[in-house]
Amino acid sequence: MIPLFERAGRRPLVVALGGSLHGSSSTQKALQLLLDQAADAGCDTCLITGQALDLPFYTYGADKRTEAARYLVDKLRRADGLYIGSPVYHGSISGVVKNALDYAEDLRDDERAYFSGRAVGSLTTGGGWQGCVGTLGALRDVVHALRGWNTPFGVPIHTGGEPVFDAEGRCLSESIQRQLTLLGQQVLDSLGIAAKATSS
Repeated sequence: MIPLFERAGRRPLVVALGGSLHGSSSTQKALQLLLDQAADAGCDTCLITGQALDLPFYTYGADKRTEAARYLVDKLRRADGLYIGSPVYHGSISGVVKNALDYAEDLRDDERAYFSGRAVGSLTTGGGWQGCVGTLGALRDVVHALRGWNTPFGVPIHTGGEPVFDAEGRCLSESIQRQLTLLGQQVLDSLGIAAKATSS
């Protein structure tokens, strides 16, 4: 099957969703690094984080959506690849991230229903390994329920010890950077642009 972005004669769009309502979270920094990799590979990118996640609780069948909700649904609809990241809140996905993902229900009647046919790379951040790993599994379960293709690799990022990112968003851990690069590459591989990504 010819990818939708090729049929439409446009560059692939990679969307990253997650983080928290305040800016500069560890999750947001990790997602931005993934988008930087995608941009270097020739993709258009979009980051949905911070106040863009401050959405009304999802209501099935609601007649009206806020401007922010319509923007989110439009980007999810157009996305050719996705990265999703959540901080660990009491052992699972944060409420704002789960609520944003619930808006994917508005894609149910699309030709590409929900996340059908798209690779989704997931990551989590938190102060303990148990929460990070458990939440990563929960996030991947949600992606599966939305018919997305989970990448083989996911990244749990433990932020309870030495700093992982600096104030500018650079990754201070060689191990985490390698893992993020691998995660990013697996989404790019699904778009058939591995050569561009590895040569950039």
